[in-house]
Amino acid sequence: MANKTKPPQPQSTRRWHLSRRAWLLLAGGALGFWLYAANATGNPPGFYLDESSIAYNAYSVAHSGADEHGESWPLYFRAFGEYKNPIYIYLLALIFKITGPSILAARLLSEAAGYLAALVLGLLVARISRRYTIGLVGALTALLTPWLFEVSRLVFEVALYPLVLACYLYALYRAQERERWSWIDALLLAAGLGLLTYTYSIGRVLAPLLALGLAMFFTRRRVKGILLTWALYAVALVPLLVFNANHPGALSSRFYLISYIKPQTPWTEVAWKFAERYLANLNPVRLLVTGELNIRHHIPVMGSLLLATFILAVIGIDRIAHQHIREAWWRYLLYGLAISLVPAALTNDDFHTLRLIALPVFLLLLTVPALMWLWESTARKSARRIVLISLLALTAMQAALFQWQFHRDGTQRGNAFEEVYPQVFETALQTGARPLYLRDRPALPGYIHAYWYGALHGIDQMQFVRLKENTSPPPNAIVIGTAEKCVNCQVLTKQQDYILYRAL
Repeated sequence: MANKTKPPQPQSTRRWHLSRRAWLLLAGGALGFWLYAANATGNPPGFYLDESSIAYNAYSVAHSGADEHGESWPLYFRAFGEYKNPIYIYLLALIFKITGPSILAARLLSEAAGYLAALVLGLLVARISRRYTIGLVGALTALLTPWLFEVSRLVFEVALYPLVLACYLYALYRAQERERWSWIDALLLAAGLGLLTYTYSIGRVLAPLLALGLAMFFTRRRVKGILLTWALYAVALVPLLVFNANHPGALSSRFYLISYIKPQTPWTEVAWKFAERYLANLNPVRLLVTGELNIRHHIPVMGSLLLATFILAVIGIDRIAHQHIREAWWRYLLYGLAISLVPAALTNDDFHTLRLIALPVFLLLLTVPALMWLWESTARKSARRIVLISLLALTAMQAALFQWQFHRDGTQRGNAFEEVYPQVFETALQTGARPLYLRDRPALPGYIHAYWYGALHGIDQMQFVRLKENTSPPPNAIVIGTAEKCVNCQVLTKQQDYILYRAL
């Protein structure tokens, strides 16, 4: 019988195939980033107060090494009613050092963080499944998930959180593949836990719980590595503890405002309320149909999670329960899924997109056992491939629908992002008056907008005077305020919550 084995391909042909694959991946990566960065400054429109606060403090640090209050290199940044976390602000300050203050640069930082989070998740999925194709599916699913996409459009600290969490989990999976954890493993894990603590406020609850969960990986040979991880993480917490001791209540006052937990509340009531809030955040209707109702965080045209991702995660959890429950890695992901709900369950808000940001990361990773099971290609299991292809097609269709609706409706959120403020500010500049006076009601600290838009126009903070409550501006002063009306004044323009007037 003649030998029908195909002759080996020439080396040049193999190089062409590798080169073509590299170019395809590069083109796909560029298309993915374009998806995340398209219309960066127009959707969302405007710039919200918290975004101005973060951006201005980043600019101030880049420009002078101090925050808006003149404090040099602060660990946490004092804002209105809270302290903002440092990692995002210092990273943005580094970018502003190169580009100067810019809304585009700020938005691109968040979008790049969201994009990189999807890539890291894809690499982790590929490493877990040992299949680059499944890794590619994981990366694309993460890129197309509405939850992660919408958060990456905001100049908030939370935009970095999925990336930091994905990097920590990658480091953990890399470590758990070995019988003995090295000091490098411990250092990487402790650094990841530290970044999770300092990047966003939920990290002060979530990161210690994730650190505690490392006990699941205890073996005789790993004990030293895990203890070293805990010790290094404890060292990373020292600056936070010192800051909290020197600023009593600074890191907790905001929590007590938004939480049902009060010093006088009985613990039985706290436990009941926690269980109620915890279960409310698991509501499939909120996950798959409506999402959060705050249009700054989510455009309510559909849920925050894709239906196919939810189905695959449920199948994945079932596979873990039946076949992988003895593996520490999969138990840790189930534990991570459970504790990801805790920070949001401690507050009054129902299904808060930002405080639940760790949830979609764990759900995406829990789809891996389902993807691996459905990918098996023996003749008897071809039906699984049909199910998988159907779910991937559903992902593509729903993601395309979401993107169309996001770009159609997202630009209509001007009121939520205070799109009118630049018009008020431009009118103030046209008067030629210096300094400009700022007068705010406590609930709406619009002064930070003036500082930020002033930085965009090259106007120093010293050119603004903040008026204290019940203090009148001098005659003929030009005032930008958030009061509903002014007394003894000539109104120059009023837009939404902002008024510009000349004092008489």
